[in-house]
Amino acid sequence: MFQNFHLNPKIQKAIEAQGFSEPTDVQTQSIPPALDNKDLMVCARTGSGKSAAFILPMLQGLMTRKAPNSGTRAVILVPTRELAKQILKQCEALAKFTGIQAAMITGGQEFKYQAAIFRKNPEVIVATPGRLIEHIDKQKDLMMDVEVLILDEADRMLDMGFEEDVTKIAEKCAEKRKPQTLMFSATLQQKNLSKVAKALLTDPESIVVDHVRGEHSNIDQHYMLADDDKHKERLLTWVLSDQDYRQAIIFCNTKARVETLFHFLEYHNIQAACLHGDLTQDERNFVMNKMKQGHFDVLVATDVAARGLDVKAIDLVINLEMARSGDDYVHRIGRTGRAGATGTAISFIDHTEWNLKAAIERYLQVEMALITNKAIAGKYKGPKKVKSNGKAVGSKTKKKKSGDSKNANIYGKKSAPKKNQKKSSSGGLRKPKVIGDGSAPFRPKKKTNLPDDE
Repeated sequence: MFQNFHLNPKIQKAIEAQGFSEPTDVQTQSIPPALDNKDLMVCARTGSGKSAAFILPMLQGLMTRKAPNSGTRAVILVPTRELAKQILKQCEALAKFTGIQAAMITGGQEFKYQAAIFRKNPEVIVATPGRLIEHIDKQKDLMMDVEVLILDEADRMLDMGFEEDVTKIAEKCAEKRKPQTLMFSATLQQKNLSKVAKALLTDPESIVVDHVRGEHSNIDQHYMLADDDKHKERLLTWVLSDQDYRQAIIFCNTKARVETLFHFLEYHNIQAACLHGDLTQDERNFVMNKMKQGHFDVLVATDVAARGLDVKAIDLVINLEMARSGDDYVHRIGRTGRAGATGTAISFIDHTEWNLKAAIERYLQVEMALITNKAIAGKYKGPKKVKSNGKAVGSKTKKKKSGDSKNANIYGKKSAPKKNQKKSSSGGLRKPKVIGDGSAPFRPKKKTNLPDDE
């Protein structure tokens, strides 16, 4: 029960208003040490309730330590605008009766408008690292009063190249006093994660609630074999007509592919929307609001939507193109099966993606089930032979043995003539002609003008 945490009655009232009854595993393990003002390193999967695991102790601390004339007191860093919006919404809901104000600072909004937000001194700022750095560069003392620094989806921020920005923000927050720092990540495998944790956290308590490996047991994971992109589109139309789902999300690896597939679905009279990095913030908000209201059945997206997107009606995830890593795959399929619900994930695999699928299965310790349909089956049936790790056995060209060359058949046991040696008119071998003393360098080949993009 949340009452066991002894939270402020105003926070407890907000918890009850949200309909929360029992804390999740990550909340049970993370909230008590966070309330004791300890630094935390928490590994927990998406959809496990980790947002409340850091918002609740943060609010409790801000209410316990009064600072009415200070500036920003807590900073929550996230990798994407969508996740920032989601965190802000939950923060506002849990702080509803406390009087604590929260605001969002991300790209896609006018800089002057955001500067005005800072002048209002909201206690909590939810931000993406790049845009927050821009404000810090303009106003050096912006982070002087920060008491709590939270890094949500830390692994993704490092993957996106925000390591330098995150470190700089943390250093600015610590100029006056070292803030309590909570780092949440869905995986501990990110190569720079331990280095950043060591630099930012002080004697942290490590909590591993669950890990990407072996998780999502409530999601049925399948794959279908495809010949090419056109065949994948045929498979997609069959899946969308055959599967029983409320809403679906389809992942592609590029913005161009998202746009192409979106128009393909429109042509087939499927109520669809698209989401990628080239859309403005207003366009993203419009798409997500319409999706949550049920105006669209299908959302086509890049990995920008793999984190921070929380639509409860999504119960089908389709990887039109396979995710580039096991962690990305986990975050994609994590858009369904949230909060203990069930879901389905289907990946379309062509011959170039088989080894990637095998590597992801091995990394996550899962086995995807094959779905077949004779009516739309293609020519590709998977590799003829696979290794013990599930990857295809490649065809290797055997190296010829030293006595096996063509010249050996001609000359028998005698050694073949060396390259550039010619026979003299008398039948003997003649030494190649040497110009000068033989030490002159080779003339470089004439360079050919290449296009600028090569």
